[in-house]
Amino acid sequence: MVEERKSGEFVTPGSRIAIIEEFIPGRGTYVDDGVIYSKITGYMLIDNLNKEVSVYPAIKLPKVPTIGSVVIGIVNRVKKNSCDVEIIMVGRRKLTGSLSGTIHISDASPNYIGEMYDVCRAGDYVKAEVISTKNGTFHLSTMGREFGVVLAFCSRCGYPLSRRKRMYCSRCGNVEGRKVAEEYWFNGNGGGKVKN
Repeated sequence: MVEERKSGEFVTPGSRIAIIEEFIPGRGTYVDDGVIYSKITGYMLIDNLNKEVSVYPAIKLPKVPTIGSVVIGIVNRVKKNSCDVEIIMVGRRKLTGSLSGTIHISDASPNYIGEMYDVCRAGDYVKAEVISTKNGTFHLSTMGREFGVVLAFCSRCGYPLSRRKRMYCSRCGNVEGRKVAEEYWFNGNGGGKVKN
């Protein structure tokens, strides 16, 4: 016999919360041998009108990108056909940790690109869209005008690059190529400011 439970009661994974003769299992629950159990740590919600029991998480789950999410990341490593990105923001929300993503050259630009060094360099900040989560990897794209490098640094001296026809370093005069996003964070005046 399952003990009587009340809405708002705190439960942990494996807690017996109802039987299927009385309630329909809802979100955060599972059924085993006719008994409804909590799948997560959280608070139970009993809907007596619809005869459904659910469990809602006690803590906010971490923000994880899904297909279509817009992310900001820092390029860690650039290879000929791809680059590795440390995802630091999902939408407008900063992550407490970091996640890894990858941009393949075929997902970098609608124009022909010879190698990824023409798209981004290590240390650049990029804005990208998640296009796949296959094999537990966040596959990113910088195809649209709103996506690409949002802040780049000179490969020679490390100074932020200004956006012109090509990326230009006002400190050492170096000129480099990038796939730049419509919104670029460094204005090149007064030492430049990074957008928050």
